Amino acid sequence: MTTVFELSSPKPAKLPRVRRGGWSWGPVDGVKLRVLSNGGGIQSTTLILMMCVGELPWVDHIIHADVGDESDATYAQLDWLDGQIKRYSNGRVGTHRVSRGGSLSDRIRNRSAGRGVINNDRFVSAPFFTSGGKSGRGGQGKRQCTREFKIEPLEKKQRELLGFRPRQRIPSGSCEVWIGISTDEVVRAGAAFTSWTVNRYPLLEKRMSRRDCVAWLQAHDFPVPPKSACIFCPYKTNAEWRWLRDNDPKAWADAVEIDRLIRETPGMREREYLHRDRVPLDQVDLSTDEERGQGMLMICEAGCGL
Repeated sequence: MTTVFELSSPKPAKLPRVRRGGWSWGPVDGVKLRVLSNGGGIQSTTLILMMCVGELPWVDHIIHADVGDESDATYAQLDWLDGQIKRYSNGRVGTHRVSRGGSLSDRIRNRSAGRGVINNDRFVSAPFFTSGGKSGRGGQGKRQCTREFKIEPLEKKQRELLGFRPRQRIPSGSCEVWIGISTDEVVRAGAAFTSWTVNRYPLLEKRMSRRDCVAWLQAHDFPVPPKSACIFCPYKTNAEWRWLRDNDPKAWADAVEIDRLIRETPGMREREYLHRDRVPLDQVDLSTDEERGQGMLMICEAGCGL
């Protein structure tokens, strides 16, 4: 009997991108520019309105990276915020909306129709859930979309505001970037990827959670915005998918379309889904526990002995 051994060496693991910048607890000395990355959600809105009422100092510029696939409610919130910034800062703070050009949904539609090569649409991976694969259990795609549709346009605008051309060297620590990350998502906080950028997290400095942000907005009679995310983001919970279905029929229809199109992309070896159950989105069971028959869990059964 002949035994065949595999002598080829395994492929080296791909190294993660190195974070060459920094992060700061408090203001950074000597920076040339301070900007806020405005995601349009509850945390970013809280930071902006804290500047409006004087609880935080103003930054120089506020930048929103428009991925092109947010809900109409988020775009309405961004328009309202722009008005508040102009009003409270007397026009001294610049507001900018930047984009990579086009949207991920446009690229998905082009690829599904076979127009990706014609339009020079490079494949951008999103963390969609996959079925099958070598393990047979399925997996999840790489998350390139945040980097390419949010971070890179933001960095490009920051470079422009600093007055540097592409590939021109920028001194370390030139730009302080405020990011709206609260205590309940602290694992997302970290140093910047570029050496000339320093990230700062004012909500962490104030020990504020997302719930604290909502309470602050309500206490100051400001509207609480919806959660900011692409309408087809696979990280949505069942409650968020249910809200989209029941409150924004147009966005729900778009998400169902994208869910179908990602399984019709030519050349894909595995089938992709928006929902972790790995079934078509419009077939997912989004019912609540109560709708499935669960009774109230807080009923007293005299177990206390009274």
